[in-house]
Amino acid sequence: MIDLVGVSKIYQIGLVEVRALDDVQLHVDDGEFVVVLGPSGSGKTTLLNIIGALDTPTAGSVSVGGQDITGASRSDLFALRRQTVSFIFQSFNLFPGLTALENVEFGIDVAGKRGLTAPEAVLDSVGLGDRISHFPHELSGGEQQRVAIARALATGNPVLLADEPTGELDFRTGAQILELLIEQATGDRAVLVVTHNREISRIADRVVEMSSGRVVSDGPPEGGKTPLSELRW
Repeated sequence: MIDLVGVSKIYQIGLVEVRALDDVQLHVDDGEFVVVLGPSGSGKTTLLNIIGALDTPTAGSVSVGGQDITGASRSDLFALRRQTVSFIFQSFNLFPGLTALENVEFGIDVAGKRGLTAPEAVLDSVGLGDRISHFPHELSGGEQQRVAIARALATGNPVLLADEPTGELDFRTGAQILELLIEQATGDRAVLVVTHNREISRIADRVVEMSSGRVVSDGPPEGGKTPLSELRW
């Protein structure tokens, strides 16, 4: 589902070169729930943006959903973001003038999936069944995060990328969201979650640990995969 070979990303900031990614190799299969772990500045978000076609690598090749996007046109990258990749952004990226329901419906429409998913049911699954008519400014930070998660889940796209999806949530709600994300990683759908929270990595099929733009380890969680009910963060 996801293949990165020798991927590097260098940003030029004035006279200084910043190497955000350095020769990254990564393969994610269909049905995998993968956690990318690392501190701030380790390259996690840059990696996610390149997989999601929001950024392009300086070197290396990237394939997502069976499509080589390394030299893809702008229109092809747009189509990939519509039909293949769904994002859960750390900053929510909700439309302030749309209700929770309308924000989810917008995501469904952009993906061309109108009629295939019931947005009300998805909002109910994240605990917002009674808040569908509320605007973002009427919701707490955690509730806004759940709307963003519902919008991504509703598209049904085969690659789901999540940047710190539980960062604004309390333990109970965070556990509920992680359960939903785990459920998505079946069949022909892959889920990649970026976090600095090592505890969350215990529930993954694989943990990819990053430091200074490089993958420093890639394998099953230390001690084996842990049931979600045993998490404490």
